[in-house]
Amino acid sequence: MPEIKALFFDMDGVIIDTEKDGHRVAFNEAFRYFGYEFQWDVDQYYKLLQVAGGKERMRHYFQLQNLFQDLSSEEMAAHLLKVHKKKTEIFLFMLERGKLPLRAGIKRFMKEARDQGLLLCVCTTANEKVANAVTNKMLNGIDFAHVLAGDIVKNKKPNPEIYNLALEKTGLDKDSCIVVEDSAIGVQAARSAGLSVIATTNVYTEKEDLSQADIIISSLGDPGSEQGILKKGDHTLNFDGVLRIEKVKTYFT
Repeated sequence: MPEIKALFFDMDGVIIDTEKDGHRVAFNEAFRYFGYEFQWDVDQYYKLLQVAGGKERMRHYFQLQNLFQDLSSEEMAAHLLKVHKKKTEIFLFMLERGKLPLRAGIKRFMKEARDQGLLLCVCTTANEKVANAVTNKMLNGIDFAHVLAGDIVKNKKPNPEIYNLALEKTGLDKDSCIVVEDSAIGVQAARSAGLSVIATTNVYTEKEDLSQADIIISSLGDPGSEQGILKKGDHTLNFDGVLRIEKVKTYFT
């Protein structure tokens, strides 16, 4: 395999553990704001996570529950946009209040990669404002080559379009790039783009089938703090609870 030159990171569940106590809560607050009686509980939201993209997730739920059938497709799109905008405002407020900390090891791992000259890209279906808030504030000091977010691509994961776009933007060969993902649809998207994958699990994805990933760990880990657990990867990785970029480069080359 050629020399590793870039890392492509998903955001939700990889950079910050956002889903259960972040996006789900923000969606429910937005629903309350618009006067809706329904709420998404933890188990229900896990099922909805199989649909990538917030607006797409709401559309799927509304159609499943036969809600708002009196709206035309154009009116529904406008309505979803309005609800999602409110949800984004709530979520950004949560981020600014520090209620959603970075996952263990992510900033250290990114810094190690940048210090060794690797390009970093964020590839997410999350709202562009949210992605920029995370990369510019929570990951202040980390230089990103590209932040690809929101509706920048037509087809969401598990479609590989966003990772193909990252390859196009960086001008790199797929064999020199590694994806860090957390979900089955994310891993599938990366694999469909021909990319190697590291999967870091969380409360929602630890039971998903992530077997297509080359390496599976519970977290990237930090020295003297949270240690990751290796779930897939052979002995040549020399994993000691903290995944370091030098070990990753050696493992894949």
